[in-house]
Amino acid sequence: MRFYWLLLGALAVWRITHLLASEDGPWDLVLRLRKAVGSGFWGHLMDCFNCLSLWVALPFAFGIAESWREGLLLWPSLSGAAILLERATAPKGN
Repeated sequence: MRFYWLLLGALAVWRITHLLASEDGPWDLVLRLRKAVGSGFWGHLMDCFNCLSLWVALPFAFGIAESWREGLLLWPSLSGAAILLERATAPKGN
């Protein structure tokens, strides 16, 4: 059962991070959000899949974890899994 939650968490972190970093979203909502945050800290964060996945993974890690120590380990693990999924699914040459 625990592997199920780890897999689910990794897929969810990848999906949300990919949506925020690389897609326009329904009715261009994410595109408008990206334009609204501009080129400052938040804009750069949304442009970097690796950086963004770290912050998207945070609530998932502590939501899945059974202790705060486990959450601290899950946090970078879920981000790393999302980064590996992004590399595995990215078109070749990127």
